[in-house]
Amino acid sequence: MTTPAYLSDDQVERLSELLERRAVPAQGFNLEALDGYLSALVVSPGPEIPFDEWQAAVWGEAPRWDSTAQAAEADELLRGHWNGCSARVRQGEDPPEHLAPLLWLPEDPMAEHPDTLDVGRDWALGFYRGVDLRAEAWDAWLEKEDWIDEIFGLLERLATGEVLGEDESEPATPLTYRERLEITASLPAMLADLHEYRMGQSPPGARK
Repeated sequence: MTTPAYLSDDQVERLSELLERRAVPAQGFNLEALDGYLSALVVSPGPEIPFDEWQAAVWGEAPRWDSTAQAAEADELLRGHWNGCSARVRQGEDPPEHLAPLLWLPEDPMAEHPDTLDVGRDWALGFYRGVDLRAEAWDAWLEKEDWIDEIFGLLERLATGEVLGEDESEPATPLTYRERLEITASLPAMLADLHEYRMGQSPPGARK
C-alpha cells in the first residue's frame, strides 16, 4: 500500500471505522480527535515528531488486528492523514475542501442549535494531546508570543465549553454554539500562522 498525499473520502471513512472499532473503546482517538492531534504535531516546535513516537497514543492501547495486512493498512492511513494535515497548514487560511479540518457538524450548521452541542470539543482535546508530546517547547513559545497564547485560549474554550472572564474570581460563562462555529472556522488560519512561525524558528535543514 502506497502512502497517500492525503486521504480520499473512502479512506477517511475507512480510518474512521478502524478508530471507532479499535481506538475509541480503548480510550484512544475518534477521527475528530485524531485530526486535532495530528494538527498539533505538524506545527509543533522542533523537528518532525517520528511516527513511532506518536502513533501508539492514537489507539489507546495496542490494538489486536485481524491480520498483518489490516495493521499495515491502519499505519498507512495514519501516515496518509499526517500528510494531509501537513499539507493543510501550508495552504494558508483557506485550504481546499479535501484538506479541511475533520470536524463533526450538524447537517445544517448555520441553523439554530443548542449551546450544549459541543462542536470542536474533541478536535481541541486531540490538539492538546499532541501539545503534550512537546510540552516544554510549546511552553517556551507561549511565554514568548502572546498571539499563540490567544490561540490556545480559543482552543481551551472549545475543549471546556467555557469562556473565562478577565477577573478570575468571576464565574466562567458558557460558550455558545455560534462562538464554537466562529472558532472552528478560524482553525485553518491559526494552524497556518503556527506553521509559518515554526518555519521561522527551525534551522533550514529541519524544515519540512
